Amino acid sequence: MAKQKKTFEEALARLEEIVTALERGEAPLDKLLALYEEGAGLVTQCNKLLDAAEQTVTRLAKGEDGEPQETLFDIAQTDE
Repeated sequence: MAKQKKTFEEALARLEEIVTALERGEAPLDKLLALYEEGAGLVTQCNKLLDAAEQTVTRLAKGEDGEPQETLFDIAQTDE
């Protein structure tokens, strides 16, 4: 059975636990390495979730009349 992906909040909370454990450094080396690997995977997952959220966020832009107007976020506009 495949592992179920964590929500962003769950992944972030687990990352905080991992960082705390790594900072303490009290576990055996093999356990610390396993925690580091898990953390690296969670960072990747969080980044993907943030990228997806960024693409769905709307931003305010001035309309022709100068008033704020909601438009869909376009990542291509920010890459210039």
